[in-house]
Amino acid sequence: MGIMRATAPFLVFRMTVYFGIALAYVLVTGTGAGIGWGIGNFGDEEFRAGSTFYGGIAGFGLTAGVIYFLREYLLYVVKAGHIAVMVEMLDGRDLPRGKGQIAYAKGIVTERFGEASVLFAVDQLVKGVIRAITGLVQGLMNFLPVPGLDRIMGVVRAYLRLAVGLVDEVILAHGIRTRADNPWDSAREALVLYGQNGGPMLRNAAWLTLFTYGLSILVFLAMLAPAALVVYLIPGAWSAGGLVFAIVFAWAVKVALIEPFAIACLLQAFFKITDGQAPNPEWEARLDGASRKFARIKDRAMDWATDGRTAPGPAPGA
Repeated sequence: MGIMRATAPFLVFRMTVYFGIALAYVLVTGTGAGIGWGIGNFGDEEFRAGSTFYGGIAGFGLTAGVIYFLREYLLYVVKAGHIAVMVEMLDGRDLPRGKGQIAYAKGIVTERFGEASVLFAVDQLVKGVIRAITGLVQGLMNFLPVPGLDRIMGVVRAYLRLAVGLVDEVILAHGIRTRADNPWDSAREALVLYGQNGGPMLRNAAWLTLFTYGLSILVFLAMLAPAALVVYLIPGAWSAGGLVFAIVFAWAVKVALIEPFAIACLLQAFFKITDGQAPNPEWEARLDGASRKFARIKDRAMDWATDGRTAPGPAPGA
C-alpha cells in the first residue's frame, strides 16, 4: 500500500489510459450498433436486429484491433513505467510528484531498453521461458507418491499457467533495479534467479492471482447493472452487450488498480528472496535444455554486447 501511495500519479495515469480504453470500447461499439440499427431500418425487424448486432461486433473488433497495435506503447509507457517508479521507491529514492513522475519513469525505461520494440521483444521471449520454468517446477512435484496426483496436477498446471501472467514484469524490474546496460543479459540473469527460487515465487504468484481474479470477479458482478444501462441506451440494444461491457469495465479496473498492487507484492518478494544470490549455473543449464527461447535470449545478449543498442526484429511468437 505504501508503494501505491508513493506512485499515486502513475495510478491516476493508468486509470486514465485503461478507463479511456473501456470508454472507447463502449463508444465505438455503440456507434457501430447505431449505424447497423440505421441500416436495419431499410429491412424488416429481423434484418434490423441482425444489422445492429453485426454493427456492434464490428465496432468492438475495430477497437480491439487498435488496442492490439498499441500494445507495445502500453507495455513501454504504462506497465514498464510504473514498474520503474515502483523499483525506485523500493530502493529508497525520491520520486517526482504529479505528472513529472510519468516523464521520470519514461526516462528510466528508455535508458534501460532504448526503443519500445526492444522491451516488447524481451517481454515476449521472457514469457516463453517463464512457462518452461513453471513446467520444470511442476515436474519435480510429479515424483511425489500421492494417490490421484495426476488429476490434481492437471488443475494445478492450468492455475499456474494463469499465475505466471504477472511474473514477466518482475523479470523486467530486475534490469531496471540493477541499472543493466544489456536488457537481454539482465533478463537471462533474472530468469535464472527466478528459476532457482521457483517454488516460493510460484506460491506468491498463485496467491496473488487468486486475490487478483477474486477481486476482478466481484468488480464484474458490480459492473453488470451499469453495463446493462449502457446497453439499454444503445439503439437496438442486444442482450449479450451488458455481459461484454461488464467484462470490459472489470478488465479496466483489474489492469489499472488491482494488478499494480499484485506486481508491487511480487517485486517485494522477488527482491527479498534473491537478495545476495548469484545465478546458479545448474539452473541456467536446465533452462538451456528446457527452452529454446532462453537460448535466443542469450544469443540476443551476445549480439547486444557486440553491436550495441540495436533494435531486434519481432520476437518469436509475438
